[in-house]
Amino acid sequence: MDFINITLDNIEEEHLCCAISDKKHQQGVFDKKEWLIKRFQESHVFRKLNTKGKVFIEYAPLEKAWVPVIGDNYLYIYCLWVSGKFKGMGYGKALLEYSIADAKAQNKSGLCVITSKKKTPFLSDKRFLLKYGFKMVDSIDENYELLALSFDGSNPSFADKARKQTIESNNLTIYYGLQCPYIPNCIEEVKNYCRDNHITLDLVKIDTLEKAKNVPGVFNNWAVFYNRRFVTVHLLNEGYLKKMID
Repeated sequence: MDFINITLDNIEEEHLCCAISDKKHQQGVFDKKEWLIKRFQESHVFRKLNTKGKVFIEYAPLEKAWVPVIGDNYLYIYCLWVSGKFKGMGYGKALLEYSIADAKAQNKSGLCVITSKKKTPFLSDKRFLLKYGFKMVDSIDENYELLALSFDGSNPSFADKARKQTIESNNLTIYYGLQCPYIPNCIEEVKNYCRDNHITLDLVKIDTLEKAKNVPGVFNNWAVFYNRRFVTVHLLNEGYLKKMID
């Protein structure tokens, strides 16, 4: 299988898999590449199939991962995605096994990932991970779970602030980072919808590791709150937002 890792040497000419065909996401691709360039010095890994397709895994040392998860000596998986015609060909297995081998080579304590009891868009599939020995080690509410593959018996956990799942404001509030290239366009769609429908919108940009570790809810790169309560990690467009508000 022909996989490559995106590095400082090839990032300008390589595509980012999940946003390779839609022009409306080109700003997001630019922002994501700028974000990645800064993360590479922190041992961040973006590995993909060397073809024009959505087949990749992205992970980083948990201590440097922009998520409200804490633990020692773990790798955190942001995203594992195999899409469309590439499904069923063993690519997901190969990518996950690569990350596991990498963790062992670095003498890590294990790997972890945020997922959900019920399959949720923009989170990795729990059922697939369980096949490789991942186990639930923490949870928030009835749906969101932290899975870990531990090599030494230690386990990571959600940060205490993530368990709040509430904020002080009733306004539609979105915490967002630039780790996902879909986010800038989602922000524009949400802004337009809220302007046209007279909805007060608060945007909280997560632009430091410290902010990411202290988001008051589940967060992989996006978290939506409304009427003080956490609602979803689902990226919003106008259609999904209308349904949520209604």
